[in-house]
Amino acid sequence: MSESRSKAAFGIGGLDDILGGGLERGRVYLIEGNPGTGKTTVATHFLREGARVGERCLYITLSETEEELRQSAASHGWTLDEPITIFELVPPESLLDEAQQQSLLYSSDLELGETTRRIFEIVEQVKPTRVVLDSLSEIRLLAQNSLRYRRQILSLKHYFARSGATVLLLDDMTVGLEDKSVHSVAHAVMRLEELSPSYGPERRRLRVIKYRGQKYRGGYHDFALRTGGLAVFPRLVSREHETSFARDVLKTESEELNLLLGGGIERGSSALILGPAGTGKSLLALTLAIAGIKRGERTAAFIFDEELGLLFARAKGLGIDLQALADSGSLAIEQVDAAELSPGEFSEKVRRSVEKEGARTVIIDSLNGYQAAMPEEQALVLHMHELLQYMNRQGVTTLLTVAQHGLVGDMQSPVDVTYLADTVILLRYFEALGRVRRAMSVIKKRASNHEDMIREYRIGPGGIALGEPVAEFQGVLRGVPTYMGGGKPLMGHDDRQ
Repeated sequence: MSESRSKAAFGIGGLDDILGGGLERGRVYLIEGNPGTGKTTVATHFLREGARVGERCLYITLSETEEELRQSAASHGWTLDEPITIFELVPPESLLDEAQQQSLLYSSDLELGETTRRIFEIVEQVKPTRVVLDSLSEIRLLAQNSLRYRRQILSLKHYFARSGATVLLLDDMTVGLEDKSVHSVAHAVMRLEELSPSYGPERRRLRVIKYRGQKYRGGYHDFALRTGGLAVFPRLVSREHETSFARDVLKTESEELNLLLGGGIERGSSALILGPAGTGKSLLALTLAIAGIKRGERTAAFIFDEELGLLFARAKGLGIDLQALADSGSLAIEQVDAAELSPGEFSEKVRRSVEKEGARTVIIDSLNGYQAAMPEEQALVLHMHELLQYMNRQGVTTLLTVAQHGLVGDMQSPVDVTYLADTVILLRYFEALGRVRRAMSVIKKRASNHEDMIREYRIGPGGIALGEPVAEFQGVLRGVPTYMGGGKPLMGHDDRQ
């Protein structure tokens, strides 16, 4: 495809992906959003990408000064030099003279006509391929009513159509919020939004409202404003990432654990580890992942709840040297701050670890922390559904943990995702003969049969050690079992003597 007919890209990978490669050339587009949502940054990206491929670019500003635009660009480490031209459209000097401020001579009609004339003049002079007009609020104020405003926008559209330029119109939505005239005139409309959660920094998202004759990725997409520009995280659609792989069984070094899991965990499946605080959910997830590391596979771990230094020290005391695994490159472990991260950005991190870094096992510890990054519980389930389906289709084994509320008796989960996971492992405390003990059971396994017994386990210097099935007690999962007698003793003690 020749450059003349190719898309006009923004140079923002995620945004170009959402738009199907960029913008169709020679059309007029609208980007709207409240002040501070990032419209100017998006527009600057658009012009800089045009300059990179050798196109003449024009930024017409009615609201900010040229100096302000250059300072804003400099904050990202950018310069706005040739072939980018900045045209600061200010009122004629006579309009600033109080002696000339007569409504009869300088009416809004005359001001609007003068503004339009000067826009046409600079376009004729520069002959740009890409144009940004910032912002429509000034033109809307000059037009004074919807009819005149719509006619003015149509006039600009027809003029730009003859010039062949690709045009971005920016609207800060500070005037005439009910007026949607430009929506029907523009070839595509994109809205930027800023959300203010009750805790943590603001969150930003965008949505393509319309795009004539072009398939695009609908819905909301998270994005972040950073030094260096915009980072856009397209909404994950798992069905777009089908791959083929061998669904072999991943075994651990513990025969008892393998028996409990029905042989092991299948590749391309997800395992959810449920239990109250302190039952060893993180340790069990690491134990399962290390089995893959010893086969030469790479693991990525995203830790929401525990400080990494403490986790490393605690794991080392149990015989797992996470620092050595990280130094060798077989384990990529990252502390995730839920208050600073949007769900879309987290999905992008997981995708990068799988597609670019080659992770075959992913640990998310825990979903409680992930939930804190979500505005609503229902959104968490939808995000997790797509994320788990994506990793399953990539042949990645996913290990999730959820901390349940309570210690014994009736356990409550902050969110129910058990139906999403292929395997559900339940960890419990129970009291037996004056001691607090731990029990492990597999509640669900889609890919194969599994052991339906409940096994006691201990956490010690060698990690997790499983004992024989707890056959002499009934009601272990309730936390206060009844001793039935006649079975084998519990781990390490024969308390029936």
